[in-house]
Parts: sequence; C-alpha cells; structure tokens
Amino acid sequence: MDTVDRKILELLQADASLSIAEIAASVGLSQTPCWKRIQRLEGQGVIERRVALLNPEKLGLGLTVFVSIETNDHSEAWLARFAELVAAMPEVIELYRMAGDVDYMLRVIVPDMASYDAFYKRLIAAIPLKNVSSRFAMERVKSTTALPLDAVTA
Repeated sequence: MDTVDRKILELLQADASLSIAEIAASVGLSQTPCWKRIQRLEGQGVIERRVALLNPEKLGLGLTVFVSIETNDHSEAWLARFAELVAAMPEVIELYRMAGDVDYMLRVIVPDMASYDAFYKRLIAAIPLKNVSSRFAMERVKSTTALPLDAVTA
C-alpha cells in the first residue's frame, strides 16, 4: 500500500459517494488506474463495504449503552452460541471479546431506557452470564468510522 492508496482510502472514508473521476483528480491519477486501485483494495478486503452513516438521534435512537459482560464459561461452544445470539439482536452494533476483567463489551443503541430494559431482559434470559454492567452515554463527544491511516506502514 503506497501513499496514493492511503489517499484514496482517506477520501472514501470521508465520503464513499465520491465518483471515480473526483477521487482520481484528488490523487493525481486518471480514472482507469484509480478504479483499478479501488478494485484491488476491495479484492484484498481492505475496503469491506461502502455504507451510509446515519444520525441515531435524528432517528429517535438517543440512548447509547456500553454493556460489559462477564461469564464463567469460556468454551468455544458458549462463545459460538453467545455470538449467534448477539448477532441476531439489532440493538447491538458492536461486540468485542476483551482482555482483562471484562470478557465481552457490547455497544447497544436503543430509543430509551424502557427499550434498553427490554433488551437487557432478553439478553440475560437467553444465555447464562456471570455479570452484566451497563454504562449509559450522556453525550457523544467524538464518533468516527475513519481509521488512522497515518499509522499504516507501506
């Protein structure tokens, strides 16, 4: 990956609706080589997909909850069942397996506290968990999907 690839990725992270002509002009390439680079980056899995980012508050999804989960079962079978269960819950927009005192961390977005309570009850009824802790975001100070491409080595 060279500096042109990184610049293409920066542009696409900022606005995936840019045309090939706009991207090519910004990085100093003609359209065909630019398109081939984007195709290569997609083929390599560097570009996973292109999406529209939505404003949760404007959609009435104003409550973000970070849910820490501890479990006594660390088997592959438990994890597979847990991952399948969580993947089927549209409120969960991120799931991470963690190192440290928490086993899993979820980012959950719901309209309000009543909706979170319903989600929580479904979660704890579906699979055995040792401990579930919820932290409620009061304000979104920074939110980005852009990766720090300056840290990527050639």
